[in-house]
Amino acid sequence: MKRREFVTISAIGLGAIWIGSRSVPAFGAGPPGRFKATDMVTLGKTGIKTSRLAMGTGSHGFGGSSNQGRLGLAKCADMLWAGYDHGLRFIDTADAYGTHPHVREALKRIPREKVTILTKSWNREPDGIRADIERYRKELNTDYIDIFLMHCLSDDDWTTKHRATMDVISEFKQKGIIRAHGCSCHTIGALRAAAKSPWVEVDLARLNPIGHHMDADPETVKSVLREMRAAGKGVVGMKILAQGDMGTRRSEAIEYALASGVLDAFTIGCESRDEQSDIMTRIAAIAA
Repeated sequence: MKRREFVTISAIGLGAIWIGSRSVPAFGAGPPGRFKATDMVTLGKTGIKTSRLAMGTGSHGFGGSSNQGRLGLAKCADMLWAGYDHGLRFIDTADAYGTHPHVREALKRIPREKVTILTKSWNREPDGIRADIERYRKELNTDYIDIFLMHCLSDDDWTTKHRATMDVISEFKQKGIIRAHGCSCHTIGALRAAAKSPWVEVDLARLNPIGHHMDADPETVKSVLREMRAAGKGVVGMKILAQGDMGTRRSEAIEYALASGVLDAFTIGCESRDEQSDIMTRIAAIAA
């Protein structure tokens, strides 16, 4: 694929950005291309329809904190409101990011049924996961969770090792408290196990063209994700900007994700309205 370098040189907040020598309206209203951040996509066979771009809240997130969380409730919620107002319908959060309260604040102005909420738990014990799901609903102030994932799995045999915990999550789905379940993986062995597991309905997978912070090299990961897609699993990409390592090569990274053919949607964590606008506009600017 031919590499393209796009450079933002004007203030997005004024309503437009410059891409190369072209002025493009902000918030994805640029020249027609194949994709828009606000395209409504279906995640595999789950029946869940949501925007192609998810609003990530976990940049450098660990131990109950993240860059988005550190913005504070008001600023983070304001960014989520801006995204919703411009057509984004997907919020990616997790207990490890500490951003459930921020999402709850955003939901004060966003109709719950209009947005897809994805959250995650590190818990590997049945009783622990049960307690987490109930706590998350209170923290988010929601009766149900659209997508619930086991977070950062690394064992090749996790689908047998954690069967009892998976069964508890399945019980919550049967009760209508969870709409779809799955995992995020942090080794290629765990990813391959997820691809073969009928229990996994949605997978959050790391993908970028330089292979940074991934389970394996990009082509190996894409081969596993093709298997997932063929099995009807929803695949949501993460680490699209290589955890910031492609911060100056955003258009290249986004084009790679869109052209990969293995992602239903992807999540990018922005830290301001302007950054969110920039990402949306770059998606729209990818040539047909």
